[in-house]
Amino acid sequence: MANSKSIATVKTTHQAPKLSLQCAPIGTDSITFRSLDWERSRFDIEFGLRNGTTYNSFLIKGSKTALIDTSHLKFQKIWIQLLKEEINPRDIDFLIVSHTEPDHSGLIGDVLNLNPEIEILGSKVAIQFLNNQLHRPFNSRTVKSGDELNLGSNPSSGIDHRIEFLSAPNLHWPDTIFSFDHGTGVLYTCDAFGLHYCSDELFDNNPEIIAPDFRFYYECLMAPNSRSVLQALKRINKLPEISTIAVGHGPLLHHHLQLWKNNYYEWSSSRTKGNKYAAVCYLSQYGYCDQLSQAIAHGIGKTGAHVQLIDLRGSDAQELSALIGEAEAVVVPTWPSQSDFELQNSISTLLAALTQKQWIAIYEAYGNSDNPIDSVANQLRSLGQKEAFAPLRIKEMPDGSTYQRFEEAGTDLGQLLNRQENISTMKSLDGDLDKALGRLSGGLYVVTASQGEGNNHRQSAMVASWISQASFNPPGLTVAVAKDRAIETLMQVGDNFVVNVLKDDNYQILLRHFLKRFPPGADRFEGVNILKDVAKGGPVLADSLAFLSCRVEKRLETPDHWIIYSIVEQGNISDTHANTAIHHRKVGNHY
Repeated sequence: MANSKSIATVKTTHQAPKLSLQCAPIGTDSITFRSLDWERSRFDIEFGLRNGTTYNSFLIKGSKTALIDTSHLKFQKIWIQLLKEEINPRDIDFLIVSHTEPDHSGLIGDVLNLNPEIEILGSKVAIQFLNNQLHRPFNSRTVKSGDELNLGSNPSSGIDHRIEFLSAPNLHWPDTIFSFDHGTGVLYTCDAFGLHYCSDELFDNNPEIIAPDFRFYYECLMAPNSRSVLQALKRINKLPEISTIAVGHGPLLHHHLQLWKNNYYEWSSSRTKGNKYAAVCYLSQYGYCDQLSQAIAHGIGKTGAHVQLIDLRGSDAQELSALIGEAEAVVVPTWPSQSDFELQNSISTLLAALTQKQWIAIYEAYGNSDNPIDSVANQLRSLGQKEAFAPLRIKEMPDGSTYQRFEEAGTDLGQLLNRQENISTMKSLDGDLDKALGRLSGGLYVVTASQGEGNNHRQSAMVASWISQASFNPPGLTVAVAKDRAIETLMQVGDNFVVNVLKDDNYQILLRHFLKRFPPGADRFEGVNILKDVAKGGPVLADSLAFLSCRVEKRLETPDHWIIYSIVEQGNISDTHANTAIHHRKVGNHY
């Protein structure tokens, strides 16, 4: 059984200040190798990381031995060295592949070099992916929900390690499986329930510290597959008592299991209410489909609209037809000009399931052999669908600005799906209450944020009136940011931004500029006089009355806004005699 005392037996190996490896017991006959990537700042579809991440793998020793997952290629030397210290690689009988994303499968080839006879177990899709990745023969077995692998009992403990597999497709790749050890009660979930948080803490000892990263990870990677999350939870709830959830990223979950499970259930349930959703299709392991589709899905999810990611390779025809046919909007990637038989069938099923009432959009996968995007777009237009947004084209390898553009396109689509519902909500507010709320006034500000450099430079801006000082020492303020604002992505805990205070006698031009609707990826500062490198976090508007450079300390969630509490680190004023522009509303149900 895993417990907090296990930390006392941790062994740590350092390769460089930015990388280290931790080895510790997590249960009887069970250990983890945690590859600690202390300073990784971006992950997957350009999500910013403030606390690095880890890549966790595991070793279970019964009468036979199983290795669950490997690590990132950057840890090759020290990971293989530590594996050899713990066990002769030729004594490992099985390698269980939870899913084949490179951060978990990067060293499978090295393990095969050390033990060519090892048997690899994974989902059908995972084994197919590995055949394409490894380009070499290997022993394999496909597993699905209900299948078992009995490792037998270790003579020193007498515990029988019977591994039961649970299919968990789309969490967050189509090939994911969970593994449950009936001997220890440890559930190995890879990406699900994980978080990007790097520390020496082996377990979830301090939930209040890791909770923001746990939520952010869910929103980025799991929320677009909330229906799949609920299906996985149903399977998990049928298992005997779980002692530990051994995740692929971050600390292992042991002390507060019910909290984390309840979070997943509540967040996913709220996202699957109602029938309207957008289906975002992708081709797993083709071009940049995986990351680009997630960026679009993340943007849709920010608006509160429902979204479902669909792998055109991994979905069976009946499921694919149902998901496409019932969707309010469908987003499609360009596909290879030379497709295999199975993919051709999936594309035919997709096209046949589309209806004329749906919104449709297309994006370039940036693979090696895409069908021209205009050709695919014309094929879709001929079917009579409405265009949700202009085709998303990619002229060079995707970077931070590309992912921002795709996310903003997704946000536009989510707002389109919510338009009628939002109008109804505004009309439903009591008239007197509406007018009374409207009498709350605020200043007028432009919040700016900028991150990254070169090709990964991303920046955004928004008009704000819900800003208020919140503390004297240290000086702090709160900003209310609607969840569907593009800038919200750049205002996570630890990020910096700038509040530009507008002048009461010189704000109309700036207000009109930043209130207009920008197409996805547009430069919000084009034609605006800005001062660069004056404040940390974002541009300063040359015509503003004052600026405040702030660092995000905490985020409080409300139904439609994030309340962001920030510490003010820097500020200056351009005119000591001018006043702040004031915003007076007449109604309280919109800005």
